[in-house]
Amino acid sequence: MTRKRFLSIVSLSVAVVFTLSAQTKRAAITQDELVRRTQELFDAVAPGNKAPFQKYFAEDVIFSDEKGRTMDKTALVKDIEPLPTGYSGTIKLVKPQSRIAGNTAILSYDLDETETIYGQNMKARYHETDTWMNRAGKWQIIATQVHRYYEDPAPGQADTRKYAGYAGTYELASGITMTVTTEGGHLYAQRSGRAKDELLPEATDIFFRKNVEGRRLFHYGADGKVDTLIDRRNNEDIVWKKTK
Repeated sequence: MTRKRFLSIVSLSVAVVFTLSAQTKRAAITQDELVRRTQELFDAVAPGNKAPFQKYFAEDVIFSDEKGRTMDKTALVKDIEPLPTGYSGTIKLVKPQSRIAGNTAILSYDLDETETIYGQNMKARYHETDTWMNRAGKWQIIATQVHRYYEDPAPGQADTRKYAGYAGTYELASGITMTVTTEGGHLYAQRSGRAKDELLPEATDIFFRKNVEGRRLFHYGADGKVDTLIDRRNNEDIVWKKTK
């Protein structure tokens, strides 16, 4: 091999290395940039601006939201509409975490939402995880999963005069019972073999337990007396019959 040919090969190799290095640098993405782009998406929700969704979501994205819907990009973009008259709101990205490796980046974060409906404020919290992928130098989201954090309902007023009628033993099956008691103006329920929980009033005859999704309802029979306790979970009922 001549010296001239050797130097030519070396020069070409160096050029390739520098080109690949430059491409890698251009292709890299940081958590700060992922957060910036994601916040741009959420800032576009209230005005119904579809442009960031067209830009940052891949054509083959799988988007699963907190309502149980799984959408492709067409359905997702179509779902972005301005809030109705009298409505306004903000969504702020907080507590981001990321894992970035090669051409894949995962951003996981909480969302604090405030919605104002004719002057009345409502709040909600969500958690979302997005998977970004770099294809041909373009970073886009290829998959999203959203869920909403459970929040206890606002406590209501109960008619404590009814508590004595709730008290008693309820049976789910042979040997599986729940005892309802009243103490100092408060109502408690204890399933056999488990700790006692306070039943907090949401409305008349409807109660909840702190940090536990679901409701406890008391049902009245034809004689006007409580005959069952209903354990409602995700709109489905488990019925406990009152035995004494």
